[in-house]
Amino acid sequence: MNYKIEGALKRNRKNFIIFGVLWLLIAVVLVSAWAHSTYIANANGNFNLEIFMETFVKSMTNPFGTLGNIFKEGATGNYFSSLMVMTIFYSLFFFIGIFKSAPKNEYSDIEHGSSDWSQRGEQYQILSKNKGIILAEDNYLPVDKRGNVNVLVVGRIRIR
Repeated sequence: MNYKIEGALKRNRKNFIIFGVLWLLIAVVLVSAWAHSTYIANANGNFNLEIFMETFVKSMTNPFGTLGNIFKEGATGNYFSSLMVMTIFYSLFFFIGIFKSAPKNEYSDIEHGSSDWSQRGEQYQILSKNKGIILAEDNYLPVDKRGNVNVLVVGRIRIR
Protein backbone atom coordinates (compact mmCIF):
# COMPACT_ATOMS: atom_id res chain seq x y z
CA MET A 1 0.00 0.00 0.00
CA ASN A 2 2.94 2.31 0.64
CA TYR A 3 3.89 2.36 -3.05
CA LYS A 4 0.40 3.67 -3.90
CA ILE A 5 0.69 6.64 -1.56
CA GLU A 6 4.26 7.42 -2.68
CA GLY A 7 3.28 7.09 -6.35
CA ALA A 8 0.24 9.34 -5.96
CA LEU A 9 2.29 11.98 -4.14
CA LYS A 10 5.06 11.81 -6.73
CA ARG A 11 2.61 12.14 -9.64
CA ASN A 12 0.74 15.08 -8.11
CA ARG A 13 3.49 17.30 -6.72
CA LYS A 14 2.74 20.11 -9.14
CA ASN A 15 -1.00 19.76 -8.63
CA PHE A 16 -0.81 20.42 -4.89
CA ILE A 17 0.09 24.05 -5.54
CA ILE A 18 -2.69 24.37 -8.10
CA PHE A 19 -5.20 22.82 -5.67
CA GLY A 20 -4.10 25.19 -2.89
CA VAL A 21 -4.36 28.29 -5.07
CA LEU A 22 -7.76 27.18 -6.37
CA TRP A 23 -9.01 26.59 -2.80
CA LEU A 24 -7.83 30.07 -1.79
CA LEU A 25 -9.51 31.62 -4.84
CA ILE A 26 -12.78 29.83 -4.10
CA ALA A 27 -12.60 30.80 -0.41
CA VAL A 28 -12.01 34.48 -1.15
CA VAL A 29 -14.25 35.00 -4.17
CA LEU A 30 -17.07 32.47 -4.10
CA VAL A 31 -17.54 31.62 -0.41
CA SER A 32 -17.25 35.20 0.79
CA ALA A 33 -19.81 36.34 -1.80
CA TRP A 34 -22.14 33.46 -0.85
CA ALA A 35 -21.85 34.09 2.91
CA HIS A 36 -22.31 37.86 2.61
CA SER A 37 -25.28 37.51 0.24
CA THR A 38 -27.07 34.98 2.43
CA TYR A 39 -26.46 37.18 5.48
CA ILE A 40 -27.93 40.25 3.74
CA ALA A 41 -30.85 38.26 2.25
CA ASN A 42 -31.75 36.88 5.70
CA ALA A 43 -31.42 40.25 7.46
CA ASN A 44 -35.18 40.76 7.98
CA GLY A 45 -35.86 37.20 9.13
CA ASN A 46 -36.93 35.47 5.91
CA PHE A 47 -34.85 34.74 2.82
CA ASN A 48 -35.28 37.14 -0.13
CA LEU A 49 -33.98 35.65 -3.39
CA GLU A 50 -33.99 38.98 -5.25
CA ILE A 51 -31.77 40.64 -2.65
CA PHE A 52 -29.55 37.55 -2.59
CA MET A 53 -28.95 37.59 -6.37
CA GLU A 54 -28.33 41.33 -6.45
CA THR A 55 -25.89 41.20 -3.53
CA PHE A 56 -24.17 38.06 -4.84
CA VAL A 57 -23.29 39.70 -8.18
CA LYS A 58 -21.96 42.82 -6.44
CA SER A 59 -19.99 40.71 -3.96
CA MET A 60 -18.37 38.61 -6.71
CA THR A 61 -16.99 41.72 -8.44
CA ASN A 62 -15.35 43.03 -5.25
CA PRO A 63 -14.15 40.01 -3.23
CA PHE A 64 -11.79 41.82 -0.84
CA GLY A 65 -14.38 44.49 -0.09
CA THR A 66 -16.86 41.68 0.58
CA LEU A 67 -14.43 40.06 3.05
CA GLY A 68 -14.14 43.40 4.83
CA ASN A 69 -17.93 43.76 4.93
CA ILE A 70 -18.28 40.24 6.37
CA PHE A 71 -16.08 41.11 9.33
CA LYS A 72 -17.55 44.62 9.67
CA GLU A 73 -21.21 43.53 9.62
CA GLY A 74 -20.75 40.50 11.88
CA ALA A 75 -21.34 37.73 9.33
CA THR A 76 -18.18 35.83 10.29
CA GLY A 77 -20.12 32.83 11.63
CA ASN A 78 -21.94 32.52 8.32
CA TYR A 79 -18.65 32.85 6.41
CA PHE A 80 -16.77 30.23 8.44
CA SER A 81 -19.62 27.71 8.32
CA SER A 82 -19.85 28.15 4.52
CA LEU A 83 -16.07 27.86 4.28
CA MET A 84 -16.11 24.64 6.32
CA VAL A 85 -18.77 23.04 4.08
CA MET A 86 -16.90 24.09 0.93
CA THR A 87 -13.59 22.78 2.33
CA ILE A 88 -15.13 19.40 3.17
CA PHE A 89 -16.53 18.97 -0.35
CA TYR A 90 -13.33 20.28 -1.94
CA SER A 91 -11.21 17.90 0.16
CA LEU A 92 -13.45 15.00 -0.77
CA PHE A 93 -12.97 15.63 -4.49
CA PHE A 94 -9.26 16.33 -3.95
CA PHE A 95 -8.65 12.98 -2.24
CA ILE A 96 -10.73 11.12 -4.81
CA GLY A 97 -8.50 12.63 -7.51
CA ILE A 98 -5.34 11.68 -5.63
CA PHE A 99 -6.65 8.14 -5.08
CA LYS A 100 -7.55 7.75 -8.77
CA SER A 101 -4.04 8.83 -9.81
CA ALA A 102 -2.32 6.27 -7.58
CA PRO A 103 -0.36 3.61 -9.45
CA LYS A 104 -2.14 0.31 -10.02
CA ASN A 105 0.87 -1.81 -9.07
CA GLU A 106 4.39 -1.43 -7.77
CA TYR A 107 5.97 -1.43 -11.23
CA SER A 108 3.66 1.08 -12.98
CA ASP A 109 6.21 3.79 -13.77
CA ILE A 110 9.25 1.59 -14.32
CA GLU A 111 10.43 1.31 -17.90
CA HIS A 112 10.37 -2.24 -19.18
CA GLY A 113 13.85 -3.48 -20.04
CA SER A 114 15.64 -1.06 -17.75
CA SER A 115 17.63 -1.79 -14.63
CA ASP A 116 15.26 0.18 -12.40
CA TRP A 117 14.25 -3.07 -10.72
CA SER A 118 17.55 -3.19 -8.84
CA GLN A 119 18.83 -0.78 -6.24
CA ARG A 120 22.24 0.42 -5.05
CA GLY A 121 24.26 -1.43 -7.68
CA GLU A 122 22.88 -4.93 -7.14
CA GLN A 123 23.00 -5.66 -10.86
CA TYR A 124 26.75 -5.08 -11.01
CA GLN A 125 27.41 -8.26 -9.05
CA ILE A 126 26.52 -10.04 -12.29
CA LEU A 127 26.71 -7.33 -14.94
CA SER A 128 29.33 -4.76 -15.89
CA LYS A 129 29.01 -0.97 -15.99
CA ASN A 130 31.50 -0.40 -18.77
CA LYS A 131 31.88 -3.07 -21.46
CA GLY A 132 30.37 -6.21 -22.86
CA ILE A 133 27.09 -7.05 -24.58
CA ILE A 134 24.61 -4.16 -24.18
CA LEU A 135 21.53 -5.14 -22.20
CA ALA A 136 20.21 -1.74 -21.11
CA GLU A 137 21.56 1.73 -20.47
CA ASP A 138 24.70 1.36 -18.29
CA ASN A 139 24.23 -2.42 -18.07
CA TYR A 140 26.51 -4.75 -20.01
CA LEU A 141 26.88 -8.51 -19.86
CA PRO A 142 30.63 -9.08 -19.57
CA VAL A 143 32.13 -11.33 -22.25
CA ASP A 144 35.07 -12.44 -20.12
CA LYS A 145 32.80 -13.85 -17.40
CA ARG A 146 33.11 -17.50 -16.46
CA GLY A 147 30.02 -19.59 -16.92
CA ASN A 148 26.97 -19.05 -19.04
CA VAL A 149 26.92 -15.78 -21.03
CA ASN A 150 24.00 -16.68 -23.26
CA VAL A 151 21.62 -13.81 -23.97
CA LEU A 152 17.91 -14.21 -24.53
CA VAL A 153 16.42 -11.41 -26.62
CA VAL A 154 12.73 -10.93 -25.94
CA GLY A 155 10.80 -8.90 -28.46
CA ARG A 156 10.01 -8.86 -32.12
CA ILE A 157 11.36 -7.39 -35.30
CA ARG A 158 8.98 -5.19 -37.20
CA ILE A 159 9.37 -5.16 -40.94
CA ARG A 160 7.21 -2.84 -43.00
